[in-house]
Amino acid sequence: MTKLGDDLGSANPDQTKRCWGWRNLFWEARTRILAWYVLLTVCFTYTSVGLIRQVLLEEVHKRIDSYLIQEVQEFQRLFQQGKNPLTGQPFGDDVAALFEVFLSRNIPNDGEFLLTIIDGELYKSSPTALPDPLQPDSQLLKRWSNLTKPTKGQTETSVGSILYYVKPVEMGGEIRGLFIVANVIAGEEEEVNEVVWVIIKVTLIVMVVTSVIAWVAAGRMLAPLRSVTETARSISETDLTQRIPIKGDGEIAELTTTLNQMLNRLQKAFTSQRDFINDAGHELRTPITIIRGHLELWDDDPKAQQETLELVLDELDRMNRFVDDLLLLAKAEGRDFLHLEMVDIGSFTKELFAKVKALAERDWQLDAIASGRIVADRQRLTQAITNLAQNATQNTGEGDTITLGSAINKHYACFWVRDSGEGIDPANQKRIFERFARLPNSRRRSEGAGLGLSIVQAIAQAHQGQVKLNSRLGSGAQFTIVIPLDPKQDILPHESNSYR
Repeated sequence: MTKLGDDLGSANPDQTKRCWGWRNLFWEARTRILAWYVLLTVCFTYTSVGLIRQVLLEEVHKRIDSYLIQEVQEFQRLFQQGKNPLTGQPFGDDVAALFEVFLSRNIPNDGEFLLTIIDGELYKSSPTALPDPLQPDSQLLKRWSNLTKPTKGQTETSVGSILYYVKPVEMGGEIRGLFIVANVIAGEEEEVNEVVWVIIKVTLIVMVVTSVIAWVAAGRMLAPLRSVTETARSISETDLTQRIPIKGDGEIAELTTTLNQMLNRLQKAFTSQRDFINDAGHELRTPITIIRGHLELWDDDPKAQQETLELVLDELDRMNRFVDDLLLLAKAEGRDFLHLEMVDIGSFTKELFAKVKALAERDWQLDAIASGRIVADRQRLTQAITNLAQNATQNTGEGDTITLGSAINKHYACFWVRDSGEGIDPANQKRIFERFARLPNSRRRSEGAGLGLSIVQAIAQAHQGQVKLNSRLGSGAQFTIVIPLDPKQDILPHESNSYR
C-alpha cells in the first residue's frame, strides 16, 4: 500500500496533466457531438448503401426480366409468321428449322443464353459455350424439358442466380420442343457490388473530411461556452465585474446575455449585501461605543448613575428599534409577511388621519377620502403610511402643512402623504429609498437608521404595489403608495401625476 502511494506521489506531473488533458478532450462537448455525428452518419450510410444495393439489384432483375420477355416475344412473332424468311417455305411441323432461323438471327445479351430442346434433349444453343448448370446433362435442363406450360422464374445454381423463361412450342396440336431464355445474373450482381463498393469508399472519404470540418465547426460554435467557463472561473466574491463577451446571435448568444444579466444581479446583490453589512455595523457600533464609554465612566454619584442609566436605556431602545426594522425588512421577502383582509378605504383613511395627528404639532389636513374596498394587510399598510407621516414631520416645522388622502381607480387604490417642507433634490429622489440613506444638508432631526422609507417600499411591494415620489426643492414632497385593489392583479399606473 505504501509503495503504491509512493508510486502515485512520484508520478510525473506532466504525464498526469497529459492524461487528464486527453481525458478531457475525450469527454468535451464537441468530441461527443462529433461522436454522435459519426455514429449517425455511419448508421445512415449503412442503411443507405443497403437500400441502394437492393434498388440496383431490383433494377437489374427488372431489366433482365424485360430482356427475357423481349426474346420470347420475338420468337413468338417468328413462330406466328409460320414461314421461313430464308426460303419462304412454311415451317409446318419442322420445329428444328424454326429454332435454326431464330438462333441465327438473334445475338444474346451479356450473360444471356438461348436454348432449344427437342424430344427432351438439348438441340442447339446460342452461345454454344454453356455454364455447368446449363449443360445438356444438368438437372436444371432436365427439369425444364418436362415443362408443358410457359414458365418464368429464378433459380440458384453454382454460378449464381439464373433468371429463365421457358416457352413450349406447340405444332399440330403437340409440343414439338421448348424455347428457353436463361440469364446468369452473377455478372450484373458483381457490377452492382462494385458500384456499391465505390459508393462506400467515396462515403468514407467524405465522412473523414466532413468529420474534420465538423470538429472545427463545433469548436468554433462552442467557443462562447469556453469563454463562459473561463469567465466563471475568474469570478470570485471580491471581483464580480467580469462579463462574457457576446458574439453573434442564436441560442449561445442568448445564453451569454442571460448569464451576464445574472452576473449583474449577483453583483448588485453582493454590493447591496456588503453595503448593508457595513452600514448595519456602523449603526450598531455607534450606540455600543456610547454605552461602553459611559459605563467605563461609571461612578458612585447617584445622580450621574441615573443619567448614565437613562442614556444607556435610550441607546438600547434605539438599537432594539434598529434590529426590529431589520427583521421587518427580512420578513418582507417571506410569503407570510402579509395577512390580507377586506379593508374599507374610507373608514381606514379616517383612522389613519386620527392616528398621525398625534405625531407632532403640524397643520394636519385631510385631502380626500375614497369610497370603496381593497384587499390588504391593515396593520402593514398602517405602518407604511404612519412612517410616511413621521418622515413628513421630521422634514417640516410647526405651522407647516401635512396632508393625508386616499383615492381609488378601476384597478388600484392610492394613499398619499404630502408636506409643505423643503422638498427633495431630484438627484436624491431614488436614493432615499435605499437602506440607511440620509439626505445631505437635511433638516431631519430623527435619530433613526434611515430604514423608514425602505420599510414603506417593502410593504408596498409586498402588496404588488409601489411607492411614488413627486417633489421639487422648495415645494414640499408627496409620497404615494399605489397598490392593486386585488393583489392577484398587477395593474399599476406609470405616470407619477396620474393619481394626484
